[in-house]
Amino acid sequence: MSERAAPFYCPYCGDEDLQPSEEGHGAWECRACSRAFRLTFRGLLAPGSTGRPPSASDGGTT
Repeated sequence: MSERAAPFYCPYCGDEDLQPSEEGHGAWECRACSRAFRLTFRGLLAPGSTGRPPSASDGGTT
């Protein structure tokens, strides 16, 4: 199995100056905007799922 992928850019400012944080697995720091963030894998979507809850326009119930 391969290592986990690293983020290519900051989700807040878009800069690529990222460093792993000392806070642990999945924690990153952006040197450009001085923000810290954590990335986690939440799981796989069911086949055919869009990843968002159904809305009234999709025919779903609220």
